[in-house]
Amino acid sequence: MRRRARRSALGRRPLIPPEQVEHDGVVLRRLSADDADEVSRAATESLEHLRPWMPWATPEGTSPAAQRERLLGPATMWSSGSGYEYGVFLPDGTLVGGCGLHRRIGPSALEIGYWVHVGHVRRGIATACAGALTAVGFGLRGIERMEIHCDEANVASASVPPKLGYRLTGRLEHEPEAPGEVGCRLIWVQYRREWEARAPRATTPSPVD
Repeated sequence: MRRRARRSALGRRPLIPPEQVEHDGVVLRRLSADDADEVSRAATESLEHLRPWMPWATPEGTSPAAQRERLLGPATMWSSGSGYEYGVFLPDGTLVGGCGLHRRIGPSALEIGYWVHVGHVRRGIATACAGALTAVGFGLRGIERMEIHCDEANVASASVPPKLGYRLTGRLEHEPEAPGEVGCRLIWVQYRREWEARAPRATTPSPVD
């Protein structure tokens, strides 16, 4: 009976995440090309903060036109199931960053990415985003592993995964893609069984219809 019940529960899990969730003081909402101007403003204001770690963080890459073109991709990604990109908003509607789930690390797994507006760092926003996306990812059918990657030099980003129960499982040499990178990528991993064993379960976000 337990095995049958577990199979039934697995079958009820969705294949794609909700387009909007609320968690720990932030709202994650699916981005579209209509958000390009707002994303451009936030990214441009944070350019010097993002430039060391984000290959797209250049004056050209953060322009409204470039963001509009980039955000046409996530719309297709949602349709194809290859990835899901969210804007990060405060309850008053202010956009303070971006985050996403990416299907680029093999089957049964998702990788989390995030960035935060320079005016809102050190307020737990990245941790809230990553926590929400961990729960969202494990809520999807077939996902058994979540990962967070960052360059070894990105100390702020590397401080987030261990707060959420992720374990550092390896280092991968890579060609630096942004000015601040040293070419050593940290691989942080959490498996479903580990996530389900953690308590309290305050990490579960609330989907918004």
